[in-house]
Amino acid sequence: MSQPHDADNLLDRHSEPATLQVHYDHEERRERALLGRRLGLGAGEVLSVGCGWHPERQLFPAPRWRLTGVDIEPAMIEHLVASGEIDAGQPGRAGALDFPPASFDVVLYRLVLHHVAFQAPLAPVFAEAARLVRPGGALVAIEPGLWHPVGAALGLANRAGLGTRIHGTPDDIPLSPTLLAREARAAGLEPELHAVTFGWRRLPQPVQRALHRIDPLGSRKRLAPLGHTLMLIARRSSASAMPKLGASTGPPTGLQPSRS
Repeated sequence: MSQPHDADNLLDRHSEPATLQVHYDHEERRERALLGRRLGLGAGEVLSVGCGWHPERQLFPAPRWRLTGVDIEPAMIEHLVASGEIDAGQPGRAGALDFPPASFDVVLYRLVLHHVAFQAPLAPVFAEAARLVRPGGALVAIEPGLWHPVGAALGLANRAGLGTRIHGTPDDIPLSPTLLAREARAAGLEPELHAVTFGWRRLPQPVQRALHRIDPLGSRKRLAPLGHTLMLIARRSSASAMPKLGASTGPPTGLQPSRS
């Protein structure tokens, strides 16, 4: 479960909604372009874990993709099914999902795993995703990166106990790109990392647009880990054995993504 967000924080007090929206619109375009170019799948079954109010239908549009949502709030799942934003859904917690093995072509965690890392190890969630992904499918995670200057600064603020005062919540934990790749490999998946964006949503709009020009470099191996927002595509090869979810790797965690 993600921690409450306090809107009366330093960064939100100095951020204009229109400036934030420039980043969100560009980020969505970049995510769609990366998935279109690198995922290698044009249709199938998607599981959006910890979907909250944003199951990311725009990344996996109907009718080519069938989208299943999971969140710990039953009312949220009922609303998303009724509104057509997801095709099916059920309450559940990441790390304790009861879907049969190899049920999905894509298991999606968008702005979710950093909430897990605040509470528990990531290993059970990666192992579960590897169990649920079909051969040839992939785990897709989109997360804030620790090696970007902003990610590093927020990481320092969190360690100093200033996360809520500065950016609204203590559990927006930027993630190390090496951690993401290591957890994927440990689960038997083949990781591929991309920088979605190098800019920051709180920069002035002209500066954001200038930085957008370098985002196409985000798939270069040496530059990808430096992104502000990272995309991990971790594939399960058709020849790989199906990993089993171990009970001793840590407690499951329920999630809900946020954009604090």
